[in-house]
Amino acid sequence: MNDRQKELLRTLLVQNGQTLHIGDLSEQLRCAEKTVRNDLNVIEELLADYPSAYLSRQPGIGITLEIEEASRSEMFQKLLSNEPKTPEDRFIEIAYHLLVSNKAITLQELSKKYYVPKATIKKDLDSIAKWFKTYQLELISKPRLGNMVQGSELRKRSALAHLSELLSSVSDTKNYVLELFQPYEITAVKKALNELQQKNSIAFTDAAIESLLVHSLIMMKRTRQKSPVTVPDKEKDAAYSSKEYLYAIPFFEQLESAFRIKFPEDERIYFTWHLISGKRKNDAIEDPFIKNDYLLNVIADLTTKLSTITLFPFTDDPILKNGLIVHVHSVINRIKYGFPITNPLLPNIKKMYPYLFNMVLLALNEIKENHELEVPEDEAAYLVLHFQASIERLKEKREKQRRTLIVCHMGVGMSHLLQAKIEQHYKDMQVVGCIGQAELSEYLKGKTVDFIISTVELKQVSIPHLTISPLLEAKDKEKLNQFLTEMKKKQVISNEKKVLTQLSRGDLVHIHVDKEHPFQVIEMLGNILYEKGFVTKEFIHSALLRERKSSTSIGGLIAIPHGSPTMVNHSAVAIALLKEPINWGNEQVSLVFMLAISNQDPKLNRKAVGQIVAYSETPSFIHSLIESSSVKEFLEKLK
Repeated sequence: MNDRQKELLRTLLVQNGQTLHIGDLSEQLRCAEKTVRNDLNVIEELLADYPSAYLSRQPGIGITLEIEEASRSEMFQKLLSNEPKTPEDRFIEIAYHLLVSNKAITLQELSKKYYVPKATIKKDLDSIAKWFKTYQLELISKPRLGNMVQGSELRKRSALAHLSELLSSVSDTKNYVLELFQPYEITAVKKALNELQQKNSIAFTDAAIESLLVHSLIMMKRTRQKSPVTVPDKEKDAAYSSKEYLYAIPFFEQLESAFRIKFPEDERIYFTWHLISGKRKNDAIEDPFIKNDYLLNVIADLTTKLSTITLFPFTDDPILKNGLIVHVHSVINRIKYGFPITNPLLPNIKKMYPYLFNMVLLALNEIKENHELEVPEDEAAYLVLHFQASIERLKEKREKQRRTLIVCHMGVGMSHLLQAKIEQHYKDMQVVGCIGQAELSEYLKGKTVDFIISTVELKQVSIPHLTISPLLEAKDKEKLNQFLTEMKKKQVISNEKKVLTQLSRGDLVHIHVDKEHPFQVIEMLGNILYEKGFVTKEFIHSALLRERKSSTSIGGLIAIPHGSPTMVNHSAVAIALLKEPINWGNEQVSLVFMLAISNQDPKLNRKAVGQIVAYSETPSFIHSLIESSSVKEFLEKLK
């Protein structure tokens, strides 16, 4: 889609089912009506991937986009994404040849090989050079000689193993690295890895096995090219004492026999590091080599810190602890041996769980200080999934403890019959008592209940209650189900209601802000909060450091920058409506909520982020906020 077609689709999405005239669209897009009709045909082809979506064309009336809200939100997010287009396979191959070549490669050679102009190759090389820098490698261009990669062998191998990163499509499960090797090589290494697992009763995850396969193939390639790794002597003794080194011996014997090559000793240690770092399935948690004091202390501090700042009792979840033992063991060793990973789910995790993602990063800052362990955001995102699963378990457990009181006017026998039926059909309820209507007032003075189920109409009772038949017939079950659903919705709305309007005020909202870079917006909003006394001066620097570590854009044109809660005097939210959208990480952003939430208000943090995330999933509402012409209008809409 070109820019005009994207703008047309955006207009259709934000109008939320309204009928638009071709003439109005033509005027808005500054093109002919025939061009608009042709662009609508392109959009119709795109809508084929969304079963609920279609264009309703009414001659003489106009165009309406009919689409379910979930699909509307998904399309809107994709439309806003700034991810670069997927390069061709040529892009991967050029990077690969640069990494494995021992001589310089010229533009002329690459141009001739791929039948493309030198200008195209130059553009590819610029992008590849930028990516190399993330692996501390430098692409050197020497006049009349060509291009060469400068950096350590370990860095080159790490880049080789992650070549698929050069392509932006996270939904593409194709491993481009494996396509650079011969099928018989892949088959032989896979066989050796399977036998290694079977002989030593190891159960690596599928992702770990694929990683070991890729690194083994690269190791073979570089050994043949006489480009070995070098392991410091001080690291060798630790490797020799590990059981993984013993596991590797028959593995190397098998490869040496199959491919008629001899691996240097340092290669054996290099592969041993990969075995130690490989993530294993949960049946490995009893392994004494995995459960060590350093690992257990890191996990204990991480869960304790997150329990404190989120008010979720993570320390009470044994399933979480067992999962973290296996996962964090691999994380520690990947960091120790310099084997970075990329997380294809990172953008989605940041969008779906922005509050928890930010809390995990905050807790990891303390882990860095106390344990000298710096965990990158790709690893942090995987940790978020462990803690989110724990939250779901804790929520389920809490819901199962909902205290229900039965009020029945038909005697003890009927009360107990109703109780038995409710407990049979609703496992998540705890019936705390069966009483008559006359006893209700006295009962509620000394006990707490979540809601009341009554067989008689109740008056002047503030606690949520429902009247049903004591026989609990089908229509009563339907009524009760609807009541429980509404109760849950009201609880969510109540939790989030007015949080942002409580935390913000007119002098903290700025519209038509003209800035070109996220750091400029962060500094502006931080200074506003500082001048009003809400935060310390250090808060601004803290927010900038946080943004450098990981972008705080969450999709839907929204970003939520924030600094350390320890530097907040009083909780507040400063807001900027940008004059024009700006690039913020891999997203475009028009609306910025700068969160300054004190350590004393952890619930406010969760509620505020939850409310903002809900906004990000409603394109028409965000569009309405952005179109506000005054601070007063903006705050009214926010309410």
